[in-house]
Amino acid sequence: MSIFNRAEVIDQNFTRWVVSGELPQSKTTLSLSTSNVKKTDLVSIFESQVLNRHMDIKARLLKDEGKCFYTIGSSGHEGNAVFGHVFPFNDIAFLHYRSGPFFLERSKQISNSTPIYDMALSFMASSEDPISGGRHKVIGSEVLNIPPQTSTIASHLPKAVGTAFSIDRAKDLDIGERKLNKDSIVLCSFGDASVNHATALSAFNTARWISTQGGHVPIIFICEDNGTGISVPTDIKWIEQNFSNSYGMEYIQTDGLHILDLIEKARSAEKICRLNREPVFLHMRTVRLMGHAGSDVEVGYRTIQEIEESERNDPLVHSARILIENNCLSKDDIIEYYESVRRQVSHVFDTVVSKPKLQLASEIMETIIASNLDRGELKYPSVQKRKHVFGKEYERMKKPQHMAKLINYALSDILLRYSNTIVFGEDVAQKGGVYHVTADLYTHFGGRRVFNSPLDETSIIGFGIGLAHNGFIPIPEIQFLAYFHNAEDQLRGEAATLPFFSEGRFTNPMVLRVPGLAYQKGFGGHFHNDNSLTIFRDIPGIILAVPSNGADAARMLRTAVKEAYHNGRVVVFIEPIALYMTKDLYHEKDGKWVFEYPDVEEELPLGEFQTYGNGKSLTIITYGNGLYLSLQAKKEIEKKLKKKIKVIDLRWLSSINIEAIIRSIGNCNNVLIVDECRRTGCHGEGIYYQLKSLSDKEKNIKLHAAEDSFIPLGVAATATLPSKESIIKNALDMINE
Repeated sequence: MSIFNRAEVIDQNFTRWVVSGELPQSKTTLSLSTSNVKKTDLVSIFESQVLNRHMDIKARLLKDEGKCFYTIGSSGHEGNAVFGHVFPFNDIAFLHYRSGPFFLERSKQISNSTPIYDMALSFMASSEDPISGGRHKVIGSEVLNIPPQTSTIASHLPKAVGTAFSIDRAKDLDIGERKLNKDSIVLCSFGDASVNHATALSAFNTARWISTQGGHVPIIFICEDNGTGISVPTDIKWIEQNFSNSYGMEYIQTDGLHILDLIEKARSAEKICRLNREPVFLHMRTVRLMGHAGSDVEVGYRTIQEIEESERNDPLVHSARILIENNCLSKDDIIEYYESVRRQVSHVFDTVVSKPKLQLASEIMETIIASNLDRGELKYPSVQKRKHVFGKEYERMKKPQHMAKLINYALSDILLRYSNTIVFGEDVAQKGGVYHVTADLYTHFGGRRVFNSPLDETSIIGFGIGLAHNGFIPIPEIQFLAYFHNAEDQLRGEAATLPFFSEGRFTNPMVLRVPGLAYQKGFGGHFHNDNSLTIFRDIPGIILAVPSNGADAARMLRTAVKEAYHNGRVVVFIEPIALYMTKDLYHEKDGKWVFEYPDVEEELPLGEFQTYGNGKSLTIITYGNGLYLSLQAKKEIEKKLKKKIKVIDLRWLSSINIEAIIRSIGNCNNVLIVDECRRTGCHGEGIYYQLKSLSDKEKNIKLHAAEDSFIPLGVAATATLPSKESIIKNALDMINE
């Protein structure tokens, strides 16, 4: 037996210690006679613990044979089986990757479940895995109310808080789309090292912030403290000292090695959380066995004495002692069951090894975009309702307005039509946002549907994801584009991946409004003039919208909400700040950049672009501020050339119909792509490549984008950006080459 094969050591120790009676004692003195616990409950929990242990051992054996692809197991964390027993399956659970015992025990709450087989399929990355279809080893189940998590740190915590908040809010608003029971709570588990992560701190802070203001956040944060983050030890007092006196959150500590203590403390946490609708921090002290993962060699950073001390406190051995002491099972019963489970797990895993795997790119990608959510078409708001909400503004709607005002009108109509929409973010309620785009929404629709958030972008996006888990269509606002980068993994790692890793069984639709891009006057610097959309180009499955004028913005916003509502899509809606209040195009007071509010039923389909002019000498492809500048340049270019040109406004940057654009270009040989974002990584870069690859090789194609620079303050704010003059120069240079 090798000193490095700790799975074998732990396996043999269990049998030897149970047979000999050399079982570890516990400081916890609870007994069955003094607890309101049935013997059958203890036996059931122990069964799930043993099942999970043998799954971990078998997975490591198969990994050595190259047949298993993921071996971060749950050994040492078997105490979480108690939570799968205590909490009903209609309490949604966002689980730590060491929550196999929880999953196995919760599976017993429903009939005809096959948890061993299902988890084996996931271990082997089989395409028949019922949750991810072989895309990742995840713990998840639609029927068990466990969305799959792929985060290994703490990025699932903010959405868990949003989901908890959504339960009572959905009940108050009585939305028909809600999915969770009105008295349910949220469970969220994670490791001791994860509490140091910014996303975890964001979640704890937001939960407490809401709770102290009288809001309801029925969530139990389950910290499974094994004292080690991969190889870095956690001080034994770190978790307790940081959370035992957290204002706005109850703290309960439990012995993760003692089933009876776990049951008692879990029930206490449930009572507080379910009745008071407030957050609880449940601190489970435990150990980690078999290292961090199958490839981890603990002797590289822990002494053999430390490793053996943890192994001596094996939760299974403690559970065996408790069962024997309370006359639930005999030594022989335990050993017989232990070996029978070994045979059962080995048979199932060996059978699953031959199950099919994903092979084709098309198979892998088919769940990037969620399928139809099968929701019926909603009626448009009546004239009477609209008149009541808009008041004096109803008559003004007939007059041309700037973009900010038309987006405001569109949001009002959306809130009227979709009762499950919610608008929130920094300063969006009473203040109406920095640019007053959400003005009067709070007054018209109330604080339950339009509310302010903490100044924390991670919390805002995570909150939106969580609300979407319970039937809402959240419309959160990130105050400035640069602020989004503080929290971009919530979009990339959580929101966008959920349908992919759940085969569309779970979705978190939202429309994320982000004022951004450059060209602002009198208010600058790179935090308020951020001209980078590259991160959105890199995320599969999301929709990216960039309107250039108010009428398009209103139509596109309606389409965005419809895509979220019916197809579970995640939409990022970029609003060019510099064009919010713009009214004129060519000269002062010409009024050529104000537009009438489109009829309430008008939308703008994904991928549909707009053309201005039909000239053949030059085609300009652009979007956002680029369109505004290109139309100014168009007038001058046509004067100088004495020929007509064409300008294409892309509008949708994630659904670019390149074939249709090529058809629109037709036999025009000069194509200028104007992109206001930085040259490296911008969308124009991708369009340039596609046009070069697919178009007539004789075409003269050029990219005119912003310099790879941050934006300074003051008169130099536009020096690195495309301008009317630079567009004219690039266009004339192309044609005169």
